Order: sequence, then structure tokens, then C-alpha cells
Amino acid sequence: MKSYNVFVGLGSNLGEREKYLNDAAAAMTRVRDTRLVWVSPVYESDPYGNADQPKFLNAVVELETTLEPPDLLVELKGIEAQLGRTSSERWGPREIDLDILVYDGVVLKTETVQVPHPDLENRRFVLLPLREIAPDLVHPVSGMTITELAAACSGGGRVMPTTYHIKV
Repeated sequence: MKSYNVFVGLGSNLGEREKYLNDAAAAMTRVRDTRLVWVSPVYESDPYGNADQPKFLNAVVELETTLEPPDLLVELKGIEAQLGRTSSERWGPREIDLDILVYDGVVLKTETVQVPHPDLENRRFVLLPLREIAPDLVHPVSGMTITELAAACSGGGRVMPTTYHIKV
């Protein structure tokens, strides 16, 4: 069975943001046929899309999994529900948000899942933590490395490193 390296973005801007990130990362260690490989440092960022909400904490994890993209997405949405995600407004506040960013070079677009994430190159709050754990990762569509994408990205507002670290 083929194993994939997958990068997942984590974000939270409601309630105990640090706890949501920790709990989500811990829950990913229990996903079937999946192993947590690496966790980025945590960044604090201005909200993206809808500025009238609290700042986000963001991080990226690397997973190794044999699950196909739709199956992994179901698992991630289950973690969001388990952790009490209630918001559904696009770009709105949320307790926890888990997004598949890059899926081992796979390019896929269905009704339920799209990889790589369609707006990855415009999101500094994802590119900066992703650069920390996978600077040479190549975006499967643009052919640019994450370091190159992060350097070229001017959108997404202010993104600052924090002293907080996810503990799994």
C-alpha cells in the first residue's frame, strides 16, 4: 500500500486557541493508517478574507498516511467536529480549521477535495509555518518551492512567530 506525505494546515481564532491546536494535532496521531511526522512552530496572524474577527494561531503538520485524499479529508473534518467546530461562515471565525495543503505531489480536484490547496500561494499564515518544516517542498502546480512561494507572497496580512509550540 502506497504511503503519502501530506501537509495539513491548522488554524484557530476562537476560545482556547492553543488548546485547539494541541488537541487537533493529538487527534491526528490517532487517525487510522496515519503517522504524525513533524509539527511546525506556531504563528499568529491577522484574519484572512474577513478582517473583523480575532487573530488566528496557525501551524502546519506533516503526516505520513496510506489514506487517499477524500478519506483523509473525512478524518480531518471528523476531528473538527469532535473538537466542537461550530462556525461555517467562509473565512469566518472558527474554533479549529484543518486544511490539506499539499498531498505528496498529487493534483486532484473533486466536489469534496482539492489538492494542493487552491489558495496556498496567497496565504503567508500557511506558507511561513510550512517553510519551517518543508522549505524545499515543491508546489505540484507552480513548480516553486515553499521558500520561493513564501518570499513571493505579499498577501494575507501580518504573520508573526510565537513562543508557543504544539506538544503531542
